[in-house]
Amino acid sequence: MQYRHTIQNHIYTFNDLKTLMAKASPFRSGDALAGVCSDSYQERVAAQMCLAELPLKTFLSEVVIPYEHDEVTRLIIDTHDETAFSHISYFTVGMLRDWLLSDEATTTVLNQLQKAITPEMAAAVSKIMRNQDLILAAQKMEVITRFRNTIGLKGRFSTRLQPNHPTDDLKGIAASIIDGLMYAGGDAVIGINPATDSPAAVHRILQMLDALISRNEIPTQSCVLSHVTTTLQLIEQGAPVDLVFQSIGGTEKTNTGFGINLSLLQEAYEAGLSLKRGTLGNNCMYFETGQGSSLSSGSHEGVDQQTCEARAYAVARQFAPHLVNSVVGFIGPEYLYDGKQITRAALEDHFCGKLLGLPMGMDICYTNHAEADQDDMDNLLLLMGVAGCNFIMGVPGADDIMLNYQSTSFHDALYVRKALGLKPAPEFEAWLMKQGIVDEQGKQIPVHKDHPLLKYTF
Repeated sequence: MQYRHTIQNHIYTFNDLKTLMAKASPFRSGDALAGVCSDSYQERVAAQMCLAELPLKTFLSEVVIPYEHDEVTRLIIDTHDETAFSHISYFTVGMLRDWLLSDEATTTVLNQLQKAITPEMAAAVSKIMRNQDLILAAQKMEVITRFRNTIGLKGRFSTRLQPNHPTDDLKGIAASIIDGLMYAGGDAVIGINPATDSPAAVHRILQMLDALISRNEIPTQSCVLSHVTTTLQLIEQGAPVDLVFQSIGGTEKTNTGFGINLSLLQEAYEAGLSLKRGTLGNNCMYFETGQGSSLSSGSHEGVDQQTCEARAYAVARQFAPHLVNSVVGFIGPEYLYDGKQITRAALEDHFCGKLLGLPMGMDICYTNHAEADQDDMDNLLLLMGVAGCNFIMGVPGADDIMLNYQSTSFHDALYVRKALGLKPAPEFEAWLMKQGIVDEQGKQIPVHKDHPLLKYTF
């Protein structure tokens, strides 16, 4: 179906919904690389105005990737909540934007509509929203998950403690973990990207993490971010797996490139549940996504990168994850060129993920060949804190020496908590006070050299 909009006597024509969505996207280098972006600012405005007038029902009758050819499309259509959608079925995309910003769209109401809104609807409305709209709407969305603690409560701000090491040296990893704990980091997860996907190496890291958490009674969870097939193999061997990790994308071809499909993720989900290692809940999955992942593997199917990203969230929410993380600036300037594009993408991802019911975190990051610097990340960090982001990364010195990119540090998380009056997960906060790391007001306490954690051995 063709879509048209006229500006100053010029008729702009968009051949199908996929084209309209792409042309309406705020400019980014990835869409230009894919050849799907608008040719001018005027065409982008025309597409956005046309999109604003589009009924939400359109997204149920016209899909951006054919139902017959893509299992992600089938998942989106087959799991759509028609009953909940009936309350907003008369909305256009523009009406949805206005309603999301109104006082009627409360946290409770938004939670009830999570499966009424498809990823394409979420992507569409984000394309016509200003940055401040994305922040204000996301701030109202509370997505709470539980494993050994509670993540996502309003007024709370968590961190993934990311102690990566270029050779998977256990002492080096442990030293970074202890450092992060002393800065009140690690309540979302202690998560390690292994330098190798060797099952034996991953198993050793898992055992070390399990011993550290159990001996010190830390109310958090661990994760080694190996491929899901490696994790499944280790579960069969009795390894102490808390969260099951996998990178995912928004098209079937993207996920095939990652070596996964929905059936394999279901198997991993059930395996994680069977371990029953959570003490407060059973949200046992951890997913990472990122704009540009489909384009980088040649599997975007002509869909713009932000819509592809939103479609990945349909995959994630199928498995009730504890954490979902957009690694927003990690893929490089070919997809998000500079600090401005990274900031916009992060706000879109966080908004769309929360709208679809996901516990969204953000790796506020950039690669060294991008036109971005730490000032850009400082700005984005504050915006994500205001928007109600569930968690960010805590990397020693903000410099990941294994993955070779720039992220956020332990000190950055402390800054956001102090600046915005936020606290760690409640169970983790209580542990920090018991350990003498923070006081009852959440202020850091100087730790004596004889503190038990500083003498930890394994």
